[in-house]
Amino acid sequence: MILLTRLPKSVLKKAAGEAAKAGSWGSVGGDCKRDITDRLLTTKVDWRNVLRYFIKTSQKANRRSTIKRINKRYPYIHPGRKQTRQAKIAISIDQSGSVDDQMLQAFFAELNKLASLAEFTVIPFDTDVAKDKVFVWKKGEKRAWERVACGGTCFEAPTDFVNENSFDGHIVLTDMCAPKPKASKCQRMWMTTEYYAKNPYFKTNERVIGIEA
Repeated sequence: MILLTRLPKSVLKKAAGEAAKAGSWGSVGGDCKRDITDRLLTTKVDWRNVLRYFIKTSQKANRRSTIKRINKRYPYIHPGRKQTRQAKIAISIDQSGSVDDQMLQAFFAELNKLASLAEFTVIPFDTDVAKDKVFVWKKGEKRAWERVACGGTCFEAPTDFVNENSFDGHIVLTDMCAPKPKASKCQRMWMTTEYYAKNPYFKTNERVIGIEA
């Protein structure tokens, strides 16, 4: 029966639905039934796709209509779209000692790919923003990951920095082991480990995504 859990989710969903209608799982054991149910209830989110979506939607907010550009879908019927400026995206990276190097490496590796889509401002922080280490990650640029601090954690510091500098989006890479900060003036998303995504230090209505180890 263990092989049942290896079947595609669509097949399991159909079989579970038929079993529910019939009111019986037949010869399927209780443990296997729980495994199947848990798999159907658990939807894994690819954090890389979420990160790409966040960046792309931030950019779409900065487009306007123009009759000078031909609309590819409805040529000469609707005006085309022109990007008036590049979205300003802040990426605050928690440099505290509780954030491991593997997490930093995974995040920087994906940012190297996403740099083809947008320009970022990287904001290293622990209890304060390391202002002398803040840098702009230019579009198309490749960078190596690095750790520039190793103190405690305070989310007020990067939030204040972003609020004062008019960004369109704010992504925070962290283990979330600090009190909840004040509200952000732009859309904010949290990226952390799968464990801390399920067991956060504070509750928030903002998007929290777990990075798969």
